[in-house]
Amino acid sequence: MDLFGHLDSYDYGEVHFKLDKATGLRTIVAIHDTRMGPALGGCRFIHYESDEAAVIDALRLARGMTYKAALAGLPHGGGKSVIVRPATHFDRVALFRAFGKFIDDLRGHYITAEDSGTGLEDMEVIRSVTKWVTGVDPSHGGSGDPSPFTALGVRRGIEACVEHQLGKDKLQGVHVALQGVGHVGYHLCKELHASGARLTVADVDPLKAERAQREFGAKVVPLDAIFDVDCDVFAPCALGSALNDDTIPRLKARIVAGAANNQLAASRNGDDLHARGILYAPDYAINAGGLINVAQEVVGYDEAAARDKTLKIHTTIAEIVQRSEKLKAPTYKVADMLVEERLAAARPR
Repeated sequence: MDLFGHLDSYDYGEVHFKLDKATGLRTIVAIHDTRMGPALGGCRFIHYESDEAAVIDALRLARGMTYKAALAGLPHGGGKSVIVRPATHFDRVALFRAFGKFIDDLRGHYITAEDSGTGLEDMEVIRSVTKWVTGVDPSHGGSGDPSPFTALGVRRGIEACVEHQLGKDKLQGVHVALQGVGHVGYHLCKELHASGARLTVADVDPLKAERAQREFGAKVVPLDAIFDVDCDVFAPCALGSALNDDTIPRLKARIVAGAANNQLAASRNGDDLHARGILYAPDYAINAGGLINVAQEVVGYDEAAARDKTLKIHTTIAEIVQRSEKLKAPTYKVADMLVEERLAAARPR
């Protein structure tokens, strides 16, 4: 692969690799930008079809974290780590200890957290060998699972979109179709149900979809059929690239606002949504609640402060939407512009 070509296209930055034969650890830490502060971002632990796929995933995700942190006003840059899930038997504790030692070698240049495929238990293992980790157990000064905060921020962002696009100041009766009801998707269902929204869900795991049906009265549809649901809001809450050349023409929603990272398969898909009159809440703007929450751990965790900052996502989305309307530009371009303004104004560290 053209590694340096990819670094140039994503405006990097630096990338660190680690291979530990004893544990089977194969990991990549991508540090996109540190002008605002040390890089902060989660650790993804999934299977990849190739090393190139793992590298590109890390690069895209870390860049998104830079933008997410800048737009949320956090004193952090963007970073992300991916661990390639071994195809054969492995010792999970030993593997994450080895990963933690690798993070410690970076001396605070990158601070990790949980992401797809990792959880609180993994962060606790990492914490046993380094202090550069967030999302640990509250008994150790952490905040635990950040998913509820991510969901809270997404719900506030949806409210801002609904106010503008539908002219409603409440979610009562608003129909939301969720793609993915895992950690964040489940908590988003909980937030939306409490606000009176109607829910339709789909998930690769039928048990998760059935849980949403049982607890929140959600209608369950097959995984691929979620794009065809006639709804007010489509909420992508699974892995990235859900919004692409094939799925966007099928959408019947007037708003796209969800928790997934890298929702646009390509930048032009943001233009496609805009051309169709669909209001898109840029993913890194609306799903920043989890990052806001774990960032609070770095300075000493204060749940009230984390919640207050997360609620302000409503203001951020509203500003993006208003600028988009004024400039007649797609929302993703407006969000990028806001971030670039803040990064350009940052004093070099």
